[in-house]
Amino acid sequence: MSNVADFFVETLKRAGVTRVWGLPGDSLNAFTDALRRDHGKDGSLQWLHMRHEEAAAFAAGADAELNGELAVVAGSCGPGNLHFINGLFDANRNRVPVLAIASHIPSAEIGSSYFQETHPQELFRECSVYSELVGDPSQLPWVLEIAMRTAVEKRGVAVVVVPGDVFFADAPSRRATAPIVPTRSSVLPDASGLEAAASLLNGAKKVTILAGAGVAGAHDEVIALATKLQAPIVHALRGKEHIEWQNPYDVGMTGLLGFASGYRAMEKCDALLMLGTDFPYRQFFPEKAKIVQVDLRGEQLGRRTPIDLGLVGGVRETAEALLPLIDEGRSDSFAKESVEHYRKTRKGLDELAVDDGRQPIHPQYVARLLDELASDDAVFTADVGSPVIWASRYLTMNGRRRLLGSFLHGSMANAMPQALGAQASDRSRQVVALSGDGGLAMLMGDLLSIKQNDLPVKIVVFNNSSLNFVELEMKAAGIVNFGTGLENPSFAAVAESVGITGIRVEKASELRDALTRALATDGPVLVDVVTAREELSMPPAITAAQMKGFSVWALKTILSGRGDELLDLADTNVWRRLFKGSSSEE
Repeated sequence: MSNVADFFVETLKRAGVTRVWGLPGDSLNAFTDALRRDHGKDGSLQWLHMRHEEAAAFAAGADAELNGELAVVAGSCGPGNLHFINGLFDANRNRVPVLAIASHIPSAEIGSSYFQETHPQELFRECSVYSELVGDPSQLPWVLEIAMRTAVEKRGVAVVVVPGDVFFADAPSRRATAPIVPTRSSVLPDASGLEAAASLLNGAKKVTILAGAGVAGAHDEVIALATKLQAPIVHALRGKEHIEWQNPYDVGMTGLLGFASGYRAMEKCDALLMLGTDFPYRQFFPEKAKIVQVDLRGEQLGRRTPIDLGLVGGVRETAEALLPLIDEGRSDSFAKESVEHYRKTRKGLDELAVDDGRQPIHPQYVARLLDELASDDAVFTADVGSPVIWASRYLTMNGRRRLLGSFLHGSMANAMPQALGAQASDRSRQVVALSGDGGLAMLMGDLLSIKQNDLPVKIVVFNNSSLNFVELEMKAAGIVNFGTGLENPSFAAVAESVGITGIRVEKASELRDALTRALATDGPVLVDVVTAREELSMPPAITAAQMKGFSVWALKTILSGRGDELLDLADTNVWRRLFKGSSSEE
């Protein structure tokens, strides 16, 4: 007779799951043994062994995000599945369907402070849409199906906690589960709400659209609405891959990673239309403009900035319904002016992404070459910190490429494990991780997982021997850099030691050939690029406090006997801006 673990595996298979990410452990032994036995039957449910549970959770999140289907991660009791928490927070905030199987200590010992005891159903409650303990085998069919459906329909993390002894119990009986696939619905604001939005937008002379991840699948409808409104389109980072391409109204990003044209288009408008965005930085919203916000989740309305009108609806259907209500014959002067400003800003940014013969290599140049050389349907993952800045500014989206990252949770070390998840989802697709040296080092053990799972990812390391973005934050706050330096190995040599092709690049003149070789190689490759530590990546708007902080930092740095850092900063940035052109930022 089959046991609960067998039932679990069969239910996952019927639900359409094909991969389980994780690490084995004593309380998970019955489940992994059920996977082993199932693999001997047809091998349709693959076990992807990882070296760290955090990496496994990040990989599962990327797996789910890339294909929109339920991904699964499993870990043993106590410290084992506790490591999930960072990756699960990221998946839940990215709104992707992940089922976490968290095994637990023996049922009879719960509540006794037993060896490795935690309370997973409570620990994971904040980073999930469903979290439940199975204390009796008869619960399992209901809890497991509810968990999977909740993850898929609410687009988040569901956690099922199972004591190790319950896995060994006899399987309960229940009718077979149908495949768990997301339902499709259209959500449209009522007529009065649409008319109110149209009235507000028609009454404004300068309308700007802020587009977030919610514009996925609504590219053409948003462009049509922008055309009628003659509205420049600013995108949040998570909206980049969905709206940047084939967009005559694109003016780039705003926020800490953005640049002047996006900031200006929002600051100068008298009406802002927010479409499917949870853009978090209040200081970048316009102070005087009227604001209309459209989101599928009503609780999001007005969360980031005061709004004048909120509409609950899908972006595609709402944009489509608004279109005929917008007046004809609007002036195109604001849109033209904004797009021209973006063109100049873009030119300035591109002038910084060159091989000017200097060393170390400018990180902008690395990102620009990757953009040029990568395939048209490449999947990029980017580490939080300076790699995500260069990715957001220099990677070009085209409707087929994808850009994944920890864009809401903001965790270090996400790029490499997310690349594994994306690659497992489609082994024939080119997947490129833009990793920081600090991020890669944090979960470097899972380089071993790349080889073990035969995943041909390409990793490009921005090796500047520092926690670079933290240093920029310190400078802006007037703090002398401390505790941010990294004594790195040759990451290329580390990669070679675990069976991954490693390439180290120290000269810009060698970079194109190195990246070309890496992208053409069958199997995994790590390219270790030595990049400039003092490269400045300034936000589009600088506060007086930040200007003061930067000046204070410079003075403190000199007085503390570290004036060479200031010279490096000037050498890296000022020389290029004087002789190669400015970024055209206001």
